[in-house]
Amino acid sequence: MGYRVAVVGATGAVGRELLRILAEREFPVDEVVALASPRSAGREISFGDKTVLKVQNLETFDFKGWDIALFSPGGAISAVYAPKAAAAGCVVIDNTSHFRMEPGIPLVVPEVNAAAIGKASRGIIANPNCSTAQMLVALKPLHDLFRIKRIVVSTYQAVSGAGKDGMDELFAQTKGTFVNDPPTVAQFTKQIAFNVIPHIDRFMDDGATKEEWKMAVETRKIMDPDIKVLATCVRVPVFIGHSEAISIECEKPVDLKKAREALRRAPGVILRDEREDGGYVTPIECVGEDATYVSRLRIDPSVENGLALWCVSDNLRKGAALNAVQIAESIVEQGLLKDGQLFRRNEVPEEDEAE
Repeated sequence: MGYRVAVVGATGAVGRELLRILAEREFPVDEVVALASPRSAGREISFGDKTVLKVQNLETFDFKGWDIALFSPGGAISAVYAPKAAAAGCVVIDNTSHFRMEPGIPLVVPEVNAAAIGKASRGIIANPNCSTAQMLVALKPLHDLFRIKRIVVSTYQAVSGAGKDGMDELFAQTKGTFVNDPPTVAQFTKQIAFNVIPHIDRFMDDGATKEEWKMAVETRKIMDPDIKVLATCVRVPVFIGHSEAISIECEKPVDLKKAREALRRAPGVILRDEREDGGYVTPIECVGEDATYVSRLRIDPSVENGLALWCVSDNLRKGAALNAVQIAESIVEQGLLKDGQLFRRNEVPEEDEAE
C-alpha cells in the first residue's frame, strides 16, 4: 500500500532534502506533490532520478485525501496551513519551531521517543531543533544506562541552519576576502567567513539565546523532564554539518566500556573513537550521511559520574529532513495511518502527555 505525500516548502534547502530522502529510502508513496508559495508555483523540482514535479501553490491546495504532509516553509506559514492540513485528515510533520512546545503535539526523535507519535491528538507532530535532535540520538543510550541529570553543551553550527541565504553569505564573504572586497553582512550579526559567532536566534531576558533555550526545553519534552541543560550555541564557517562538544553528569557511576557498547548498539549512532590523529569525525565527513557520529568519548573528572563526548551530524538530514521522514516511517510501522483515522483512536488527555 502506498501513501499520498505532500512536501510543503519544497523549493527550500530542507524541502529539497525531504524529496531526496523520500526517494532514497523508498518511502511507500503512490503520489507526491511539491508545494510552495505562489511565486514558486510552476517551477520544476526533482523527486528521485526519474521524476520531475511541478510545484503547486500552497495557498490554493486542498489537503483532503492526502495522507501525510511534510512541512518546512517557515513558522508563520506552518502556523496557518498545518492546522488546515490536519483538519482535512492529513497528518502533518512540521519542521518549524512553531508547534514544538504546544500541548497535544508530540516532539519526536524516532530513536528516542517514537511511542509519543500516538499522542498526536491534533494531527500534528513536531520535528525538534537540529542541534537538539543529534544530541539526543547520541545521549539516549547513555541516559538509559546512567540516568543523565545535567548536560552542558557547546554547539558549532553550520550556516545551512540559516538556509540557502546563510550559505550564500558565507560563500560570498569567503570569496571576497581573497579579492579585497569588504564583507556584506545580512544573514548574521557579524562577518561569518573566517570567524565564529556566539549568537543564534534572538536574545532572551536571562541572557541566553532562543536557540539555547530550545535545546533545554526540547530535551526535557523529548527525553526527560528533570534534565538540566546549559547550552552555548555558536555559528561557525562550515556549510553543512553541526558539531557539538557535550559533557554530561549522571546519577549512576559511569562505566566507559559499557558506554561504548551502548553507543555501538544504538540506532542512528556510529561510534568512531580512536585515540590517535584523525580518529574522530568532523562535520565535512558527515555530509550526506544519516548517522550521528560520536567521538572523543572520555570520563569527565571535573564532576561526579561525568562523561564527555563529541558528536557531528548532517543538520539538513538528521537535523531536519531525515528525522521528518523517519517519523513518517514510524507512523506506518506502528499502524497509525489507517482508513484516514490517523490519531483519533490514540487521543489522550493533555495532562497525561509524558513527553
